[in-house]
Amino acid sequence: MSAVDIALQDQPNVRVGLGRILVVEDEELIRETVSLGLAEEGFDILIAEDGLSALDMLGGTAASSRQKRLPIDLVILDLMLPGMNGLDLCRLLRHQGIDVPILILSAKGTETDRVVGLEIGADDYLTKPFGMRELVARCRALLRRQQSKTNLKQEQALTFEDITLHPQECRVFLKGAEVNLSPKEFRILELFMSQPRRVWSRDQIIDQVWGHDFMGDNKTVDVHIRWIREKLEADPSQPTYLKTVRGFGYRLG
Repeated sequence: MSAVDIALQDQPNVRVGLGRILVVEDEELIRETVSLGLAEEGFDILIAEDGLSALDMLGGTAASSRQKRLPIDLVILDLMLPGMNGLDLCRLLRHQGIDVPILILSAKGTETDRVVGLEIGADDYLTKPFGMRELVARCRALLRRQQSKTNLKQEQALTFEDITLHPQECRVFLKGAEVNLSPKEFRILELFMSQPRRVWSRDQIIDQVWGHDFMGDNKTVDVHIRWIREKLEADPSQPTYLKTVRGFGYRLG
């Protein structure tokens, strides 16, 4: 291991630059050139010399999933790697739901190579030889895109105390643990979380969740509220989230 490898591995568990980039490259000269060039631009750099080491650093192995790992914002990935090649690594990361941006850096530059790389989950593809300025620009573009996606997800999530609801994903979490709700239960909770502490009558809930042409008994709202309480409340008989406002309806909080 070279001196630059040792220096670049000594990274704190905080972001101090523009983002943390994992460079996965087995050729020492390219690895050092890319790492030093990006470090000079203000990025924090981690390195891996093979696919299995990179997988472990990204939390894709059983051992790494049991320990705290460094947050990584972008992966620069060579394809021709010992142990596990770059395509297999990219495919495995996406299969495991690890959505870190991946920039493939490879000497294989045919249209077919680029298409395959992008179709298995890479976000960008740059062929060798390359210019350092172009590599830096592509890294910055990928990081901006990822930050925009993260901000959008954060903006769209609804939270109330220990409850987090993701409308587009149709998922609800209570104190970090996922709660399984039926579609109608989810719509009711989403309605409440969109305007916390507002009181909703049964008829208003029916109109918003079931629609104006609903022909059933509005007491179905009471049944669904009870089911939601059973999944969210520590004591459903003494609810702290979905409360009854006697004579009016229900409210959140």
